[in-house]
Amino acid sequence: MADKKISSIYSRIIKDEFPENMELSFYNNEEDRQTLLYKKAYWTIDGEKKGLRYGENPDQEAALYKLENGNLTLGQVSTIQPGRYLASDIELIQSGKHPGKTNITDIDNSLNILRYFSDDPVVVIVKHNNPCGVAKGKTLAEAYTKALMADRIAAFGGAIAVNKILDRETAELILESYSEVVAAPDFEDGVVELFSKKKNLRVMKIRNIERLNDFIGAQFLDFKSLIDGGLIAQWSYVPKFSRDDMLPAETSYKGINYRVNRAPTEKEWEDMIFGWLIESGITSNSVIYVKDGVTVGIGTGEQDRVGVAEIARDKAYRKYSDRLSWERFQTPLSLLEDKEALIEIKDACAAVSGGIKGSVMISDAFFPFRDGIDIGLSEGVSAVIQPGGSLRDFESVNACNEYNAAMVFTGQRSFKH
Repeated sequence: MADKKISSIYSRIIKDEFPENMELSFYNNEEDRQTLLYKKAYWTIDGEKKGLRYGENPDQEAALYKLENGNLTLGQVSTIQPGRYLASDIELIQSGKHPGKTNITDIDNSLNILRYFSDDPVVVIVKHNNPCGVAKGKTLAEAYTKALMADRIAAFGGAIAVNKILDRETAELILESYSEVVAAPDFEDGVVELFSKKKNLRVMKIRNIERLNDFIGAQFLDFKSLIDGGLIAQWSYVPKFSRDDMLPAETSYKGINYRVNRAPTEKEWEDMIFGWLIESGITSNSVIYVKDGVTVGIGTGEQDRVGVAEIARDKAYRKYSDRLSWERFQTPLSLLEDKEALIEIKDACAAVSGGIKGSVMISDAFFPFRDGIDIGLSEGVSAVIQPGGSLRDFESVNACNEYNAAMVFTGQRSFKH
């Protein structure tokens, strides 16, 4: 049957013709040549050596290479040294359908966010290279539950990364839903056996997660391939996240000075810095809302800032409503038919503006006009963090003052394409 034939493409493994070794050299002349040496990565599964299953799609041949030797210094910036492996050299504890390109890159982007958090248990759930839920908690189980319920629907089939040893309580919660990948620095006794109930779950041990803080500020070469075979090379992005790096929200326009009246509270500072670091792992153009160390609404990859603020708002309402439906009636919102229950959920959601009320708003670039920032402020956002730099920053300043909201500028854009 046709549907069987189509579904079978996800089970096949494409023959990999990529060679074992790769070299990448930068030089103006032979005397200053710097060469990076890469080795093809494999896993041994059922006694057989296997590389990447396939690329972004089942008909794309792909290979994973890890940096084995060499170093590169351009000006004051140097690459991460060989041997400090994360997603390029995972220990595959359980293979399921062994990893393809998206499984590796989803976990890699999870680690890109996770590296900034080490004290509290933090969980990042990524789908299609964007986080759908990020949360910190007193325990790993609490952090996982918060991250999952931030967007329970998008988390289906996602990649989960945690910054602490994965305990049995958290593992049992993970098994209640369908996930593609789980990555942790290690696993408590009995957890791997628990995961074996889900044969297709890829379980990855990445010991360097315990030392992820060492990767803060460490830069790597980021490449974008063009359709004609050309390459754009850039150094990886490093977000500022110290309060001392932040700038007061003030500007001048036509000889008039404008400044936000209210400074952020301690709680707002915590959520703004938390959100700004999460922002570094989100596809631009993006706006997100964060409250109490949990993402409330995430808008990604849009062409205009008003639209992405609206998408993040609308998602917050939908996801919060679905969460209430699940928690109160053990039913997804899309399947809930009881009219009184639906009215109850609608009213409860509206009362807290989908969880946005009292949250902070994070934007990866400046607001060219106040219409974008007004989307969040009108829903009860109490503070905003954004790069600043628009010719009309005074509009955003005025908007915040009208709502008695705090705002700071990062002085740094956070685009990710």
